[in-house]
Amino acid sequence: MADRNQPVVEAGPGKYDDEATLVRCATSASCVGLIVIGGNRGTGFAVQGSTEFVLALPDLLEALARGIRAQNNRQHN
Repeated sequence: MADRNQPVVEAGPGKYDDEATLVRCATSASCVGLIVIGGNRGTGFAVQGSTEFVLALPDLLEALARGIRAQNNRQHN
């Protein structure tokens, strides 16, 4: 379980840092990546977590994008 008193790395500040903090604390998560599209403050993101998470995020997002593309290709073929 995450210690909410531990410092976190924040890649930002983003438009939605407060919401990311709420999610992180409410779920006791050690890391949160929040992407908002068309929100009440526009499109934005917030990332909070360990240095390792923040450094691994680009690879994680690229893998997620590959998975979404592959799923879309299967559905449209």
